[in-house]
Amino acid sequence: MKRTLAVFLLISGVISGCVQNHFNVPIDNFADKVKILGVIPIIVDADSDISHPQKEQLIRIVTDMNRKYEQQFVRKLKGTGNFFTVALMEVDPQRTFGNLLSRREKRDDATILYNKYFLNNDELRDYIKKNKLDAVMLIVVSGLTRTEKLYSSDLLSSLTSDYNFLTMTAQIFDPNGVLLWEYPNFRGRILTYYPMINLQYPDFSEAEANLSDKAQVKYKTLDGIKRSLDKKQKDLLLRETQETEIYGKQFDEMLDFLKYDANTDKKAPAPITEKPGTHGLLPIVPEPYSAANGTKPAITEKVAPAVESDKAAIQPLETPKTSAIEGPRQPENVIVPATGSTL
Repeated sequence: MKRTLAVFLLISGVISGCVQNHFNVPIDNFADKVKILGVIPIIVDADSDISHPQKEQLIRIVTDMNRKYEQQFVRKLKGTGNFFTVALMEVDPQRTFGNLLSRREKRDDATILYNKYFLNNDELRDYIKKNKLDAVMLIVVSGLTRTEKLYSSDLLSSLTSDYNFLTMTAQIFDPNGVLLWEYPNFRGRILTYYPMINLQYPDFSEAEANLSDKAQVKYKTLDGIKRSLDKKQKDLLLRETQETEIYGKQFDEMLDFLKYDANTDKKAPAPITEKPGTHGLLPIVPEPYSAANGTKPAITEKVAPAVESDKAAIQPLETPKTSAIEGPRQPENVIVPATGSTL
């Protein structure tokens, strides 16, 4: 019984997830409004909480990786078929970000810690109008520190501490500054948001070697971070693909919240069950008149199947008048006197 219930809940969740609206506006409004989407190259927020001791070199490495893999995201976004055009803007992302940015906030919404960005409406409107766009998308890599519990490779040791992460956020704005969509996304039934990469790690090996009860938190090397960012995904045959594990995971999760069915809210026209004014009746067809037996044509009323919603009573039909050629019929068993009879 419990297994059946679990399967039912899983199927219900999948079905309901297919029609879930992850936009801040109705889906049909977004589909009608955003045909041409401009994507600014992935930005690195250098003023965010990036505490790595080699911060400048780290930012250069992440910037190079952004240029290397952002085209993959644009191709995937085009592949959804939800936009007429998706254009990767040929601009300096850091300079454009500096011109558009109004302020940033470190937010903790629904237990999700992330950096949220607010743009200058005038600059945003001018930028969208100048580039003849319907909306613009910003993807930002930023740093933040949060409490996490990390385990050793053998899962026998763990350490709860504050760790410094790189995270990825994304937003879509219209020319009026309205936030149409955002990631992390808060419109799903189950809220998830995964950091891009942890810049620190607990050194359990050192703690074990020194017989220490607590591992020291250390920063990863730049070479190690670069290798992690560039590590390729593998297919079912364990062959390397062109997508990386870190960027691919972030891109796929954003796309899951961006895909939609443009025909979801469109209703099919109601089927036509009868012609207006017929009340379910088909035309009356008289049977052919036979002069041999002198019978009147019988009127046959053919009735179409009644529609359940039609409650109106069918009005009686008038009997057609006798043809002038036919003449009046005489009643049976009545004697008619001959001409000149004395009766």
